[in-house]
Amino acid sequence: MNIIQAILLGIIEGLTEFLPVSSTGHMIVVSSWMGIDRLDFTKFFEIVVQMGAILAVVVLYWRKFFDFTRADFYKKIIIGVIPALILGYIFADKIDTLLESPLVVGVMMLVGGIILLFVDGWFKIPQVAEEKDMNIFQALRIGFWQCLAMIPGVSRSAASIIGGMQQKLTRELAAEFSFLLAVPTMAAATGYKLLKAFKDDPQMLTNGHNLAVLAIGNVVAFIVAIIAIKSFIDYLKKHGFKLFGYYRIIVGIIIIALVWKGILR
Repeated sequence: MNIIQAILLGIIEGLTEFLPVSSTGHMIVVSSWMGIDRLDFTKFFEIVVQMGAILAVVVLYWRKFFDFTRADFYKKIIIGVIPALILGYIFADKIDTLLESPLVVGVMMLVGGIILLFVDGWFKIPQVAEEKDMNIFQALRIGFWQCLAMIPGVSRSAASIIGGMQQKLTRELAAEFSFLLAVPTMAAATGYKLLKAFKDDPQMLTNGHNLAVLAIGNVVAFIVAIIAIKSFIDYLKKHGFKLFGYYRIIVGIIIIALVWKGILR
């Protein structure tokens, strides 16, 4: 992987991680298009570059993360991340296999897009507008919804936001809690990948070029993610999910067609 490829993937990660369009799906397809999808380092990069996006959430919501007087907030985040930690560990090998399939991404993008066309109409009467009014059982259920994103193309953001709305949260709060829940979820996935790489292929972490590529990708993802998060919340308040649904349907059809033609493999 070269610097230009790292910058491109960093932009994609930062732009799509918190939108309901699947960052992993986009990176899988773009990596396949660039011909680097089969490299072990590419799969490693696609996970570790999430750290830049994680830091963007911490910076934007630092008052919540560092208000140590609010034990209830930390309980909700911890409980919400438990399903992903358990199921992610159990199905780690299967997830790695799915990460190699643009076809899975295309199908899930299409299905998810159709769902987003209707989701605003399904949850019209929210009852919870602030995180302090959530309970731990709602957080746990959202955590299970988030696990659907282990299938590439589903979108962690889409799954957890829809889960939040199903738990009577407003669109804005569902999106915000999705961002907050992303921090321990993605940090755990990144940490696991780093430990695995250190154990299986320590040279991947000591190679100077690899470290430079990772650093650049994460810086780019951090900057772009800050812009994307702010823009997404503002858009969501006014317009809902339909635009993202149409986008996913179009992209899903294109991906499936490219796979069918043998252009993506």
